[in-house]
Amino acid sequence: MHAPANPFSAHKSSSRTIERVAFGLFRAATYFILVCATFIFGYIFIKGGQTVFRSHFPFVNVPFLTQSPETLYVFDYEGKKMELGDKAFRAFKENHDLKDAQVESNAYSAGGIFPCIVGTVLLVIGSMAIALFIGVSAAIYLNEYSKHGRFVHFVRLAVLNLAGVPSIVFGLFGLGLFVVFMPVLEGFHNPAVLSIPVGFGRFLNFSGWNVCLLSGWFTLAFMALPVVITASEESLKSVPMGFREGSLALGATKWQTIRTNVLPYALPGMLTSSILSIARVAGETAPIMFTAAYVVRDKMPWDVEHPFDMLFQGVMALPYHIYVVSSKIPQNEYTERVQYGAAFVFLVLVMGIALTSILLRMRMKRHRW
Repeated sequence: MHAPANPFSAHKSSSRTIERVAFGLFRAATYFILVCATFIFGYIFIKGGQTVFRSHFPFVNVPFLTQSPETLYVFDYEGKKMELGDKAFRAFKENHDLKDAQVESNAYSAGGIFPCIVGTVLLVIGSMAIALFIGVSAAIYLNEYSKHGRFVHFVRLAVLNLAGVPSIVFGLFGLGLFVVFMPVLEGFHNPAVLSIPVGFGRFLNFSGWNVCLLSGWFTLAFMALPVVITASEESLKSVPMGFREGSLALGATKWQTIRTNVLPYALPGMLTSSILSIARVAGETAPIMFTAAYVVRDKMPWDVEHPFDMLFQGVMALPYHIYVVSSKIPQNEYTERVQYGAAFVFLVLVMGIALTSILLRMRMKRHRW
């Protein structure tokens, strides 16, 4: 005698078969992406680790992390192959006869990448500070103060469109506005540009900020704004309305309610947006190429007479340095070391900044304001 069929058991059908096939395809696509990412990052870490790390004490290539880029000179001297940076080669040449030596020069293949590291950190921190301030402020206005209408709809549409603008367009925008046309208060009249007298012997010259940190900060900040505004607004929407209503019922003002009952619970989500923005801002080459970065600059940004002048100093940056070394000079084994070493340090740097944001977000989740 056969047992009765279970009425709750799954029945075979074409829709379930299609669901299993689709699920398998999605899983395979996920694993494929993970394999590709592992291969790419693993290859960079292996090749770059050979440049950054050494087999003897102190086990880290300190000159590569603390010196400026130099030209590498390779030549044979008395049967020995010599590899010297620009400064060491000049000193060696003064004390030795190299008339018959075949000297091969390789740009940016000696020294280190310390100015690039400093420039990248300054660009990321400055641009994210501006983007978070403007983006969070805009999100608070859109979600807490504005009334739903055509204008707010237009602003949200503009933010979404801004997210799809290519980075090269942001670079040209930053070049035209911040580098060339931004007003600067100076003590002399510049007849070549539009100048407006403001009294006390001062003139407002629309001569721009030139290529400097400030131009790069605002250009990169505008790139990160769409992600910051969208994520911050969604974080504010996730806070229950009861928090606002209870605070207002107790006599708190609108701003007091937002500051004490809304922002503390929305900040973790806002910091998530900053993590996503860091990855885009730190890796961009085109915007900083037009607004902030130099190919070579030995002078550090803080080597100025007045601290305020630091904002108007150009910097080197790891993305631009990698681009120049990998595409603008002849490729060989010496440039390869610099490329992968700089890429390795760049990935570690971005991961470090993102990890800091994650830890800060976790801390804010545990300790509300």
